Amino acid sequence: TPTYHVFEMYKPHQDATLLPLDLLCDRLDAGDNRQVPVISATASKDAQGKLHISLANVDLEQKGEVSIDLRAFDAKKVSGRILTASSIQACNTFDQPDQVKPESFQGAQLKQGKLQVTLPPMSIVTLEVAR
Repeated sequence: TPTYHVFEMYKPHQDATLLPLDLLCDRLDAGDNRQVPVISATASKDAQGKLHISLANVDLEQKGEVSIDLRAFDAKKVSGRILTASSIQACNTFDQPDQVKPESFQGAQLKQGKLQVTLPPMSIVTLEVAR
């Protein structure tokens, strides 16, 4: 199920060191006078010194642009995976078991010490950044 894939994509954060992350982004109306951030983020560093950054864009229609300053880390390489679908109602079934599955993500680039990421609508991305 898509939920299984989400847990699997956040697995690199287990037994890793949580890294502080300040995130400024728009908010969406969630009803009942509540608002939620359009993008959420988690960052950690594993025992091998690699950074793992997970980003979720809950906007159903708009892409999200994220910029993360990594100059102190001296990042050289970024790779990632994405979980998304063409519709919020998409789900895996016995007849169509691969409607929602993680795929390689090419929307992240390192430029002058910054990580630039373009998140499609309704997506979760997990990135690995190495020196």
